[in-house]
Amino acid sequence: MSGYLSPVKPLVPPGVYAPQDDTDLLVGALSEEPLAPDADVLDVGTGAGALALAAARRGTRVTAVDVSWRAVWTARLNARLAGVPVRTRRGNLFAPVRGQSFDLILSNPPYVPTPAARTRPRGAARAWDAGEDGRFVLDRICREAPVVLRPGGVLLMVHSVLSNPDRTLGRLHDAGFRAAVTHRRRIPFGPVLRARADWLRQRGLVAADEKEELVVVRAELPC
Repeated sequence: MSGYLSPVKPLVPPGVYAPQDDTDLLVGALSEEPLAPDADVLDVGTGAGALALAAARRGTRVTAVDVSWRAVWTARLNARLAGVPVRTRRGNLFAPVRGQSFDLILSNPPYVPTPAARTRPRGAARAWDAGEDGRFVLDRICREAPVVLRPGGVLLMVHSVLSNPDRTLGRLHDAGFRAAVTHRRRIPFGPVLRARADWLRQRGLVAADEKEELVVVRAELPC
């Protein structure tokens, strides 16, 4: 399912993460998730707002958060162009919605392993660079998501096998979730992984075929 391409393709200015295969895979998982029309949905790290738009088209109440002002304004503009209501907030992960609760959290966080010598990511790189193990943001989401989820709420999160889905499942179980990988997709390396393929091979994370496997993790908080 390519839900982010229809009926309105999001505008994506320079410096904002453009919807790609990981977005598409998560939109497909979202399409299978039963949601009441008045459900409250949080899109963490919204980028251009593709996931927020997909949720809003189902009649849900959507809040979209990003640390980048440019992304926040882009998501706001794309929601207006699509004719759907999306509340946008600027801030770091769950900080802008502290004290609120949601039925569903969507997240396509930074997850690409990054050499330690690299400087702190800036601009669009904040959407993918995630420390040497790719888990700088993933572990925070696993730890902090229960605080903003209602009982019976669900977290849908996409990331790469390079950043260790088993560790994600373990962290989510420790946080009280029932969690499993529900969707997978293998794709060729994009520009970011091609540029660091030698480093990834040295660490034993990739094979010669230069393919990446994406996964969607579904985690449900017991009632």
